[in-house]
Amino acid sequence: MRPLPLLLMLALSSAAQAQQTTVLLAENVRFAYAQVLRVTPVYQTLTATRMETQCDQSPNPEGDNKLSRVVGAVKDAWRRNQSTTEGEENCRSVPVAREFRRPIAYDVDYTYRGAKYRSRLPEDPGNRLRIRVSVVPVMPGVRTP
Repeated sequence: MRPLPLLLMLALSSAAQAQQTTVLLAENVRFAYAQVLRVTPVYQTLTATRMETQCDQSPNPEGDNKLSRVVGAVKDAWRRNQSTTEGEENCRSVPVAREFRRPIAYDVDYTYRGAKYRSRLPEDPGNRLRIRVSVVPVMPGVRTP
């Protein structure tokens, strides 16, 4: 007499487990190529500052002739070749800032089967872009990512 209630309990517990089972949808995936319409680089601007020695030119009392310019250029070259410039009172260190731009990504406009898309990619794809096409049926009550 006891086996009947035990079988009934097993049947009820297996029915409850069947209701809690989650169905995973299999993704239908294939790869294709899209036609690239436009690629726009996205730039990052960096600023680098370094200290440079800047010397003021002393006024030339001899006038502005070719010989005085040559003598002044030789004096400047000789001063630059000396290892110490601290003793010169007309030289100072000044910060010089330079800006650099570098591409960090690419905004790509492309078309696939008549529809236009835009994606930000790490590299320029060229004329064709390899894409992943996924098809999953819509199920009521099932959330899709």
